[in-house]
Formats: sequence, structure tokens, C-alpha cells
Amino acid sequence: MIKKINHIAIVVPDLNESMRFWVDALGLELDHIENVPEQSVDAAFLPVGESKIELLRPTDDESGVARYLAKRGPGMHHICFEVDDIEASLARLKSLDIPLINEEPITGSGGKRLAFVHPKGTGGVLVELYQLPPKNSPIPEL
Repeated sequence: MIKKINHIAIVVPDLNESMRFWVDALGLELDHIENVPEQSVDAAFLPVGESKIELLRPTDDESGVARYLAKRGPGMHHICFEVDDIEASLARLKSLDIPLINEEPITGSGGKRLAFVHPKGTGGVLVELYQLPPKNSPIPEL
């Protein structure tokens, strides 16, 4: 079951330049920036209520995000939904023949489990599903 929109990801060529709009003009606060080597991006997180804006800057010219930026320019990359049970969510999508990029969840930073749904099955939108670890569980090694 979907709990909420966790974040909306936007691809940008320069995080500092992007902060002029998101932080200076809109007044959002930068929570933190993290390097995500498995996706070859630096990600800046800007909370908005219970959700976040995630600004993605590619760190490798061969990454999927870099190819997206080169082909489409800056803009919205994906929407991420937080779910209760990622395995059940993926099983439901598979049963409905929705194409998945990740057939099984992968573990991301902070112990979150995630999977991407292919835009071919969503009307053209890349969708990410997150299941956050229980609050008191140890964070697994990556």
C-alpha cells in the first residue's frame, strides 16, 4: 500500500546553481546532500511538508541520469512513493503485467529498499518505490 509521496526527483546540471531557485527564491531548506555512488549522482534533499524535492546531479557522464540530462535537459526525473511492503507492491505490479526495471528490491543508503517501475507501464513516468527500514533496526552495510 502506498503511504505517501516520498520525493519528486529533478535532474539538474549544477546543484549550487539550482539552489538559487529552490532555496533562495522558494525558501526551501536544504536538509542534506549525499553522494549515491550506485546511481552515480549527488542528491540534495529539500523537505516540503512530509515529502521532499530531490535534486540529482550526475557524477559520471555514462550514468543513466547523465544520459537523461543530455537527452532531455534538466527537469523532473521520477516520482517516489513510500510503500509499506515493497515485495507485495512489486508482486502486485508483476501480476498486472506492469514492466519493472527492478524485479527485486535493492538496498539503498540508510537501509531503504527500493525498486523502479518502467515508464512503459506508467504512462511515461519513471516511478520509484521506497520501503524505509523500521525505525529501530540497524542500518545494513552497503
